[in-house]
Formats: sequence, C-alpha cells, structure tokens
Amino acid sequence: MADLILAVSERGALVCDHELGRVGLAPRQSLVRSQGGRLLVDDDPEHRPIAGCPNTNPLAGILPCRNTLPVQSGYSSLVRIDGRRLCLQPVTGMTDGVPPNFHYKVRESGQSLLRCAR
Repeated sequence: MADLILAVSERGALVCDHELGRVGLAPRQSLVRSQGGRLLVDDDPEHRPIAGCPNTNPLAGILPCRNTLPVQSGYSSLVRIDGRRLCLQPVTGMTDGVPPNFHYKVRESGQSLLRCAR
C-alpha cells in the first residue's frame, strides 16, 4: 500500500529550522483549492521571505534565515496543476541563514482533504 501524504495549501505553515521563522506564501495558481486555500505548486515555496527567525548574532557572524532557496524535495512526481508539480507536505529546502545548512519545512499543511499516494 502506498504512503499517503498531504498537499500543502496557502493556509499552511512553512517554517525555518528555528521554528519561529515563518515563510511568507504567495501561491500563483488559482485553479485548485482545498478547504478554502489555494494549493501550492512548483516553486511557490522558493525565494520567499522568512519573517521572525530568532537565530541572530551579527557580532559572531550569525544571521537569521531571511529567504528560502530552491526546494530540494517534496514536489509530486505524479500530480500537476496547470503544468506545475503539486507541493507535498514533506517539501523542504535550504534557507539563506548564516552559518549555512538551515532548512525550511512544512509545520502544517493547511488542509486535510487532498491526500496523494507517494
């Protein structure tokens, strides 16, 4: 049996590794919604601002996560909306925080109806 995972909507929450840094979402497609929220598609989570990351100490060269970088994994290989891959709950990528190696991830999908087999 295939694992079921959730699609991510604009009502969801993407956060940086520091949990308080929240990714600003701006979905581009308006064809498909789930529970009132537009579903995210290919590159919606990329190059988005992150607000509230507490990881900072400029004197030590530590800078907060401010933007998301390209997605590393989490796009559907089967489902597309208007030609763009659907964004699934395990979507993740790096942030521009310093030192490097911080990620962003889905804390909350924003919907519970649309499930996809992986």
